[in-house]
Amino acid sequence: MVNPLAGEVSVFIDGNAHVCKLTLGALAELESQLEERSMVDLVKRFESGNYAGRDVMALIVAGLRGGGWQGSTADLLTADIAGGPIGAAQIAATLLARAFTPPA
Repeated sequence: MVNPLAGEVSVFIDGNAHVCKLTLGALAELESQLEERSMVDLVKRFESGNYAGRDVMALIVAGLRGGGWQGSTADLLTADIAGGPIGAAQIAATLLARAFTPPA
């Protein structure tokens, strides 16, 4: 079970539930990988709808790593992510939102 107040998001990969969370280490890796000046720029990219599949994949991999997953991007290339590309994009956007929204 995930804890949204801790920034966690659930993702089903090949029918198995995984916890995603953007930890500080995952965010630093993500920033470097996507060559963004800041995470705010990445958030703006998602808010404007101007994101790419690589952005979605990078966010999900970073979130999975933050949740303790030991895989790599290559492991997800042929995996079935519940909801397909739209579901994956929603998970990525939720990860960003939960990482930067203080709990109420």
